[in-house]
Amino acid sequence: MLNIGFIILFSGIVGVGGLLIWMRLMGMLEKIDQQWLKSFHCVYENNSFKRAAEFLCLPTSNVSRHIALLEEQLDTRLFDRTTRRIAPTEAGEHLYLRTQPLLDKLNEALTEVTQHSRHVVGQLNVLMPDSPDLAQAVVSFCTQYPSISLCCDTSISPKEDPLDGFDVILSFHRGKLEDNNWIAKEIKRWPSVVVASPKLLQTSSKPFKITDLKHAPCISSFTALNGTPWVFKNETGEVITQRVKSAFKVNSGQLAKAGALAGLGFAILPAEFCRDEIDTGSLEVITLEYKPEDLVLYAFYASRKHIAKKVPMFIEHLLYQANLDAQK
Repeated sequence: MLNIGFIILFSGIVGVGGLLIWMRLMGMLEKIDQQWLKSFHCVYENNSFKRAAEFLCLPTSNVSRHIALLEEQLDTRLFDRTTRRIAPTEAGEHLYLRTQPLLDKLNEALTEVTQHSRHVVGQLNVLMPDSPDLAQAVVSFCTQYPSISLCCDTSISPKEDPLDGFDVILSFHRGKLEDNNWIAKEIKRWPSVVVASPKLLQTSSKPFKITDLKHAPCISSFTALNGTPWVFKNETGEVITQRVKSAFKVNSGQLAKAGALAGLGFAILPAEFCRDEIDTGSLEVITLEYKPEDLVLYAFYASRKHIAKKVPMFIEHLLYQANLDAQK
């Protein structure tokens, strides 16, 4: 039975029209598990049972079962399935469009209420690089806050809006960030250097200016994917870019360093990350007229009026861990 206080609260959020729709749904919702709807929305938004299962941290068979049970309860097919793709039916489109605004408003209302609670619970969805240091920070967060369920995705998201479906996105960047509606919080900064192996310097001319890199083999990493130029800074901090040619493009600092050690090309790496190799002579620092821009780890999250407590708690924990690492 609906709590009268909840009805008053919800009517103020969605209006009388939205409340009437919601109340009509409530009779049926008594027979529908909330997780079924959650799985339905996730499959709809990802166009994939597999990706939805990964996002929800559930076996794919569970997600398929949720959809089957929902279709059975509603007595209608919600998705057309083929061996290659799935697509929502007209009923599926209608269900999503009518329930999504209501669920969004309900989540906002619950978030507002939990602002006054000392005990933080719920699921935190994070998109992040596959990094050993980040892994340790995330694990320590889970240990410290066992009531928060953490779902981490380390894939490179192709979505137009990467924040769609995630509470926090952790990402490495060099130089100026693009303008968008996200809030960006700097977590950690690494001064960087251009390095090369002695083996490479035996066959390639040593560059002295950043323009010399146009004719040298280079290893593109992190934000240098998709043809993004290398980023440098002058003495006043002004950003200067230089396009380079690369036959070895990676999205991993470990791979970039391995490629540099093997003589596959010049690379920009955090100095801290290759200090041992520089000390032993396995890598040599290449001094140019401009220094590489620092590598920065940012935490991105949506700019909303009410942010669930778990988001700033997670970001503050990352900052705390970064400060601990800096003191070692």
